[in-house]
Amino acid sequence: MSAQLLQINYKFDGSRADFERELGPIAAEIAKVPGLRWKVWLFNEAESSGGGCYLFDDEASVLDYLGGPVVAALKSHPAFSHLCVQTLAVLDGPTAVTRGPVEIGSGG
Repeated sequence: MSAQLLQINYKFDGSRADFERELGPIAAEIAKVPGLRWKVWLFNEAESSGGGCYLFDDEASVLDYLGGPVVAALKSHPAFSHLCVQTLAVLDGPTAVTRGPVEIGSGG
């Protein structure tokens, strides 16, 4: 199995400082998620939107994360809305050519 990329985007009702204050403490918890290799945090202040791109070892790890407490808290938080979740398989060959930050062959 190949690694799985998870992309989560949402609208955020607040400033970038508010966003970082809300999510900063959660970063340490997300870092402990089994199967997570890395996460890149995203924010667009002009559109009041944010999100993240995550790389997981496999689909099972993505599904566990999506069904877990971090995503549940995100869905129920009043400052976050219009949640959009997309899961994609990583194509090892082309990713290696373009120097994508994944370890080819690990986790799958």
